[in-house]
Amino acid sequence: MSEKIVVPALGESINEATIAKWLKNKGDTVSADEPIVELETDKVNLEVPSPVSGTLSKINSKDGSTVEVGAVLGEVTESDTEKKVIEKIKTSKSDQKKEENNVVNLDIEKRSEPSIFEEKEVDSETLVLTNEISKEKSTKINKSLSPSVRKIISEKKININEIQGSGKDGRILKGDLINLMGVNPKPNERKIQHGQEERIKMTRLRQTIAKRLKQAQENAAMLTTFNEVDMTAIISMRNENKEDFQNRYGIKLGFMSFFVKACVVGLKIFPSINAEIEESEIIYKNYYNISFAVGTDRGLVVPVLRNADELSFADIEKNIKTMSEKARNGKLTIDDLQGGTFTISNGGVYGSMLSTPILNSPQSGILGIHNIVERPSVVKGEIKIRPIMYLALSYDHRIIDGKDSVSFLKLVKENLEDPRRLFLNI
Repeated sequence: MSEKIVVPALGESINEATIAKWLKNKGDTVSADEPIVELETDKVNLEVPSPVSGTLSKINSKDGSTVEVGAVLGEVTESDTEKKVIEKIKTSKSDQKKEENNVVNLDIEKRSEPSIFEEKEVDSETLVLTNEISKEKSTKINKSLSPSVRKIISEKKININEIQGSGKDGRILKGDLINLMGVNPKPNERKIQHGQEERIKMTRLRQTIAKRLKQAQENAAMLTTFNEVDMTAIISMRNENKEDFQNRYGIKLGFMSFFVKACVVGLKIFPSINAEIEESEIIYKNYYNISFAVGTDRGLVVPVLRNADELSFADIEKNIKTMSEKARNGKLTIDDLQGGTFTISNGGVYGSMLSTPILNSPQSGILGIHNIVERPSVVKGEIKIRPIMYLALSYDHRIIDGKDSVSFLKLVKENLEDPRRLFLNI
């Protein structure tokens, strides 16, 4: 008997997907609920499990094919072993019922003692050392090298196995290392493997990202305002409380929870930044779902932290960690990506000093946060070195005035520079 592998429902407004790759080949043995094929949608990747245990007997669509919801991807044929096991279980259950009804076989069968503690003879010849001796030998530094040669090799991280020494018995000399400067480097590995150029079809996710970013630029009157924040107070608070925080809540205290809290305070005071335009109407959102950008191997995804105004610092950190892990493992669902009202993009984790983030449509505001760098700053008339971060707020000028955008960013700055305000609601 064969069971069909069907494209499941993919979420609101998504009617088709692309087969990213088959995780099993035709003829492979599969277990029930084992991932068998990976589908790529406009927003997320999802794995389709096998409906039954058996053999993948048929594949209808190849990798890269576009399939609609409900389409049959292939078939799994149940194995005879599986059927026999199921029949055996059913038979044993029916026999047991018959015996119980007829009041027979009342004697309890003696069961053999478990063999966990049984002593078994150990073949001494099997106790052989591994190849740790050879590993140790291979990791030893070549003591025949002169100190100057060893210094150059260590500083420049040169692989001595690729050098043909000109000294006695192939000894590597300083001149051999200098000669390397005249050797032309090898071609790029990608060039060797793929040639001068390579052409690869964009994934559905990458196509969607490109389309949405372009639409955001075309459909919004986008403008960016900047400010800077002194991170001294937050760093000090974090360092003083991070151990106690982790011991109590089981999660590290990061910077993101402070930014989320500071933004929520600002969004409540400036509701237009938490709004969106729909045709000729402005929709003001009285809930605060903070989207945060996560870079993955598949591209940028933006999961949503729901009802952030009702979450504690610990809950924010836990949710961000969970969502980030799901994003990097390709386990995000459609619901994880929908419903955001404002976005925070952290380019600082990649070393970005300053950027002008693009709106996450249909949202009207996005905050770009960047790396923390020690810079000279004037504090009470004195020049001091402070950990400074640049902030960038991109916004839709159609519904957000310059006054509100600048005031919002200034308020975020004030709450970050004095994080006690976040606990006092001032």
